[in-house]
Amino acid sequence: MEEIISLLSLGVVLLLTGSIAGVLAGLLGVGGGIVIVPVLYLLFPFVGVDESVVMHLAVGTSLLTIIPTSIMSAKTHYNKGGLEVGLLKSLVPGIVLGVILGIIISGQANGKILTTTFGTIAFLVSVHMAFKKEGFYLAKKFPESQATRCPIGIFIGSISVVMGIGGGTLSVPILSLYNVPIRKAVGTASAIGIIIALPGSVGFILAGLNNPLLPSFSIGYANLLGFSLIVPATIITAPLGAKFAHTINPDLLRKAFAFFLFLTSVKMLFSVLG
Repeated sequence: MEEIISLLSLGVVLLLTGSIAGVLAGLLGVGGGIVIVPVLYLLFPFVGVDESVVMHLAVGTSLLTIIPTSIMSAKTHYNKGGLEVGLLKSLVPGIVLGVILGIIISGQANGKILTTTFGTIAFLVSVHMAFKKEGFYLAKKFPESQATRCPIGIFIGSISVVMGIGGGTLSVPILSLYNVPIRKAVGTASAIGIIIALPGSVGFILAGLNNPLLPSFSIGYANLLGFSLIVPATIITAPLGAKFAHTINPDLLRKAFAFFLFLTSVKMLFSVLG
């Protein structure tokens, strides 16, 4: 009976996570791991997930859920002409190298390293979301040299895998800083999410195989129950969030989410210090 209650509690937590991620995706245009990872990080301990595997499980589960949502998103953007194929192809080698590097780091790293990485980047993202100024660019166009594009791809791929996020959180701001139109940046980032999440989730699954501390329905550091509940909940609630976006001040909501991300990142960093 106790095991059934624990499983039901986990299911409720996962549905709640997907619903929150979907609403925020619709409201603010954010989604994927930047929402799923911190929510799972906060809620997993309440259903008995061992502290030593909480962050690995949150990241691995997040990467797994990003695969279908990124595929659907990339297909939609491609059909509407919002995916910059040439730019994507030029970034792929660096992203792949970055993903491999991120998998190696994640496989060797303990939960504190993953938590510190996510907390630090999430802190920077929250500041960017709260205070970003429209019209600020580092350059008028994206660097054409592969010697420059490759390191950018490595950075995006490696950090994204370690954090359990898709393409949008890092790719969209970086592409926007080089004056890539936001529509093209978002569409290209959705395809980048596929390149990151597919091998990334496999890496986390292999790294966590046979770990006795993982909860039910886990294959390595990826929870299949989480995948089966988070993805449909996200898809169902995203249109609801988009509907709310037309009745609520989006700038205020963006700052509210930035505040949530800021508090979560601080909590993560302090948990490591403690």
